[in-house]
Amino acid sequence: MSAGVKAAAAPDHGFNPRLIAAMVTIGIVAFIALWALVALGPQLSSGQDGGSHALSKAAPGYAGIVDLAERAGAEVELRRRVGARDYDDYEPMLVLTPTQRTEAPDIAELIEAQGGASTLVVLPKWETMAIPGQTPKPGWVSVGFPSSPPAAILSAKIFGAVDIKSQRGKAQAVPARLASRTFTAMLPADVQTISGDNLETLIAAPGGGAVLAQVGDRDIYILADPDLINNFAFASRDRARAGATLIDALAEYADAGGFAFDLTLNGFGGQRSLLRFAFVPPFIGITLCLIAAGLLALWQAWMRFGPALKPGRAIPVSKAALIANSADLIRQARRELDGAGAYVRNQRTAIARRLHAPPGLDDAETDRWIDRHLGPDGETFSSLARRLPLARNTHEFLRDAQALHAIRKELLRDS
Repeated sequence: MSAGVKAAAAPDHGFNPRLIAAMVTIGIVAFIALWALVALGPQLSSGQDGGSHALSKAAPGYAGIVDLAERAGAEVELRRRVGARDYDDYEPMLVLTPTQRTEAPDIAELIEAQGGASTLVVLPKWETMAIPGQTPKPGWVSVGFPSSPPAAILSAKIFGAVDIKSQRGKAQAVPARLASRTFTAMLPADVQTISGDNLETLIAAPGGGAVLAQVGDRDIYILADPDLINNFAFASRDRARAGATLIDALAEYADAGGFAFDLTLNGFGGQRSLLRFAFVPPFIGITLCLIAAGLLALWQAWMRFGPALKPGRAIPVSKAALIANSADLIRQARRELDGAGAYVRNQRTAIARRLHAPPGLDDAETDRWIDRHLGPDGETFSSLARRLPLARNTHEFLRDAQALHAIRKELLRDS
């Protein structure tokens, strides 16, 4: 027989159970991993997307000032959740870094959630993009161009009517004074400014408008041009020193004991949700139990794979079953002793037929004839045949019935 004929004759069992099990397992693991990443993705992200936030190491980001403040011993927090927190010995200044697409209600919600604590809003200025193959390092940007945000980014209810402009010019240093400290602010070329009736200028731009302003008498501050403190400023030692001095003086002016950089406006928040709670303590235990229960249910279904078993008959079809059922009915009716005479006649007839007893004998003569075939030791068949119908309880009945059965086995050599 050729190999082709052998292959054709091989039985086809359909799907491979191991392959199906592997596919189901991979699907379950992928499903759980997907929802875990959906719930915890914002918190697990490294933030190296070239954006203007505290995790970014690109030019418009603020990772440089965060690192510098930490190295200087300041209390720095990267906040991923909306809402104020209770601090024992200090109150940080919340630093908001919105983008051009941030909505005014989102900024207002964060400010109101502070409950009166100091807040610094750093306005966006740059639109950037990363071109594949032209980005020097991962997380950096390739192209950037200035784009002033709309005035509607700031809620009129909190900030009043404001005007955000970009002034053409060259980079220059301007004097500044905050918290009884005099220092120099290094303004970039094409500085971005803000103006408004409800704003008090803290650092003015040469062409008018404010680079740093305070909202009325509230502890809310606006830094119109982010190039004073972002990573772009850290390209120069002098500008980096001026940016660090500026934010330190502002914190002293606002009586803040540290900085809390918000990340929720940039999409890295960890807001409360049932999906996220399912993968963090203490609810991770319940999630693991549910996963284990699902795997056990899958294992049970896998072990039962195949056609369903047909239930057996309640009363099996056989002589043994008929005898067992009849005996059970007699036992339940408590009529065991009533069958003693019938049992004796059954044993007598079976022995006489198998040993070919002479015809015409009555019961007593047949019993004596059977006794002659027994040995000298032990009880005789006739004595047991007389005594068994007179049994007073099931114990006596069972004892004598077993003795008769033993005589039958001895004479007939059967069971």
